[in-house]
Amino acid sequence: MRTRIIVNAKFTGERTVGAILFEQTMDREICGKPTARYLWEEKKVVPFLKIDKGLQDEKDGVQLMKDMPQLDALLDRAVAAGIFGTKERSVIKRADEAGIRAAAGQQFEIGRQVLAKGLVPILEPEVDIKAADKDKCEELLLAALLDGLAKLGPEQRVIFKLTIPSKPNLYKPVMEHANTLRVVALSGGYSRDDACKLLAENAGMIASFSRAFSEGLSAKQSDEDFTATLDMSTEMIYQASST
Repeated sequence: MRTRIIVNAKFTGERTVGAILFEQTMDREICGKPTARYLWEEKKVVPFLKIDKGLQDEKDGVQLMKDMPQLDALLDRAVAAGIFGTKERSVIKRADEAGIRAAAGQQFEIGRQVLAKGLVPILEPEVDIKAADKDKCEELLLAALLDGLAKLGPEQRVIFKLTIPSKPNLYKPVMEHANTLRVVALSGGYSRDDACKLLAENAGMIASFSRAFSEGLSAKQSDEDFTATLDMSTEMIYQASST
């Protein structure tokens, strides 16, 4: 399915900025080229690599990332493969200040390790859309992210992948910070329609949707139907990201 999307004529850098790859996808080839090279050279889409190894059990209202003892070696492989940046995910389930600060701190710690290799990290402390106190979680996360940004050096720039906030434009201070390259939104279980509607309320935030992007796509579709669905999804998300 991933290859079918990538090689499709409707998947290009005109409407899609980047693509996040699994490690095994990075190691494969598309049309005789390593995936990352194909994305950039043929599609002008920036390749990123998912580096986290899953989540720990919940503690203090959050699920931190599992340890990544082989991270340096993986990052070296990513650099050699032509990867531009990385993505790492943890999850916030309730408004526990200590837990949220631990999640943000871990994100920045791994982010600095990524930056040291010359790559750009996407920090993804996801707030569960089903959290009973989602708005409070986001307020605490905002403060933790701003504190983390304040500790970065002037040349250290990061991307954030965040749940669309309950309060529109909540993350504007993060977006405007000198160390922030971009803030992108995860769909988090929302349907494509709902995710686009909520995203459009947040100026300058762009989509990094996975499930919502692939909604309606099927390996069983004809090439014509697959292309039409992909085009519709891409355009809808692109327009929601253009506010």
